Amino acid sequence: MENNRNFLSAMALSIAVLVGWQFLVVSPRTEAQRQAQVAAQGTQQPQGSLQTPQTPAGTPQENAAIPAGRESVIPAPGVGGTLAREAAIGRDPRVPIDTPTVSGSINLKGGRLDDLRLKKYHETVDDSSPTIVLLSPYDATDAANNPVGYFAEFGYSGQNAGTLPDSNTLWQVSGNGTLTPEAPVTLTYTNERGVTFTRTISIDSDYMFEVRDEVRNGGEAAVSVQPYGLVTRFSKPAVASAWVVFEGLLGVFGDEGLQEATYHSIEGDGTVTPAKTTTGWLGIADKYWAAALVPENGRGFQPTFRYSAAGRPFYQTNFQADPLTVAPGAAASVSQRVFAGPKVVELLNHYEKDLSIPRFTQLIDWGWFFFITRPMFTAIDWLFKFTGNFGAAILLVTVALKLVFFPLANKSYKSMAKMKDVQPKIMEMRERFADDRMKQQQAMMELYKQEKINPAAGCWPMLVQIPVFFALYKVLYVTIEMRHAPFFGWIQDLAAPDPTSLFNLFGLLPYSLPHALMVGVWPIIMGITMFIQMRLNPTPPDPTQKMIFTWMPLVFTFMLAAFPAGLVIYWAWNNTLSIIQQSIIMKRNGVKIEIFDSFRRSKKEA
Repeated sequence: MENNRNFLSAMALSIAVLVGWQFLVVSPRTEAQRQAQVAAQGTQQPQGSLQTPQTPAGTPQENAAIPAGRESVIPAPGVGGTLAREAAIGRDPRVPIDTPTVSGSINLKGGRLDDLRLKKYHETVDDSSPTIVLLSPYDATDAANNPVGYFAEFGYSGQNAGTLPDSNTLWQVSGNGTLTPEAPVTLTYTNERGVTFTRTISIDSDYMFEVRDEVRNGGEAAVSVQPYGLVTRFSKPAVASAWVVFEGLLGVFGDEGLQEATYHSIEGDGTVTPAKTTTGWLGIADKYWAAALVPENGRGFQPTFRYSAAGRPFYQTNFQADPLTVAPGAAASVSQRVFAGPKVVELLNHYEKDLSIPRFTQLIDWGWFFFITRPMFTAIDWLFKFTGNFGAAILLVTVALKLVFFPLANKSYKSMAKMKDVQPKIMEMRERFADDRMKQQQAMMELYKQEKINPAAGCWPMLVQIPVFFALYKVLYVTIEMRHAPFFGWIQDLAAPDPTSLFNLFGLLPYSLPHALMVGVWPIIMGITMFIQMRLNPTPPDPTQKMIFTWMPLVFTFMLAAFPAGLVIYWAWNNTLSIIQQSIIMKRNGVKIEIFDSFRRSKKEA
């Protein structure tokens, strides 16, 4: 019995740690970010504050790794002045991008992909709010003058080949003037030695760009050039997500598989150099969005993760591929891809299979318990296709889980019903052997043996619920499908907390509240169901534990108020199903349901 109580206490404390982190750390950060965004939207940058743009430091190249004994150089991003985003975009000649999913432009200076908006995603649940900005020029800032530079670039390094395309190269566009899924664009550049680079950029109807380069040698001597690619950003997320989701630099490299470096860890390491490989991808991923490079499959490349604090600090993933050797009058080509968009599970699955990009779905952080998290998402997503509502899908998945674990729960609830039935005998033993805990334990174990009760059986429902709870929390927190997904009524975003609060009468009183007092309808429903379920269980004989379990529903009501509404709805619904199941079993075993009897008596007295 003592072990049983200790186990239950440990499980409760485990959940308390998780909700405490969310309540005390993550939620205040999120609120601070929201307030900063509101303040930023009300702040207009004075026109006189714009600085004169300076040439990006692409030509003074920094040394990177030295693969295979040869010098490798990767152009570094600029460290010049800063501009408001729209001013930075308007400074250089560009090729527009217009597809069903993205809008933006390609910078002809450097051939950079540094202006991209996601048409289908907005900053808030209001469709009239601004669309998500993913990529921006290297020196761009937001309205609060925070750096937002974030871009992808391809180029070449080498010697004795003349001036090679890099961040300063001004490409010439030919053919179609707008990049669409039906019409690629072609860029050309010829250097002083007669080497012509022809770049054809295409995009599918979603978020994958293909960059095909042809190098034609019009000179009199063979040339050798090394293709490179990089993704660079000058800031990390304004408010880092909770430890439950990875954000930072990552990639899959051949047999080594997934390698990750958080923003914090790469700041300490400076440079991380994974092993050279011929297959894989690399990029930078946040909670919902990612920008990733996919080098040409079969061509050797050296990946690198970097952080530099020189000038304006930046984070970078880059690769340098094996050289292209081009004889006079000949040509060679290389094809690479860039993914820039939301981490949609179905879309990443499609790219992984159809484009043979190894483990591309690992852009999504499924966590250590991926064997639970991914099936959980798959089930919810499958049911969503039938119901049209992710909240309804969560309710149906909960029912399905109840059916799967019905035999186990049934056995547990039967044991708990018997324990509740013998509770008076246990209390009598505690009083009889109050001064001898050894005899007390022996007497209770003898009673359990006579009544065929397994005191540990009551742990199983909670033990099963813990991994399901974490898996659903992970699904709600990291999958973009849950972002801004409505339920019914006032819940318009299952991935956000319940927006109502008891302390302003659920919006009837016109004043805002501190974050700690945002205790909405669904957390209160969850707390009530948790209270009822605990009252159905045997009362802990220990006074301290009795007090803990008595106040736990109230504590969890406040803590879970800061959690995604979808998780609170799941917990309330799961509790409700457990109450029904446990009540039926108790009634069949002849155990009185005291809480229901008390309710009926109070109703008659009224």
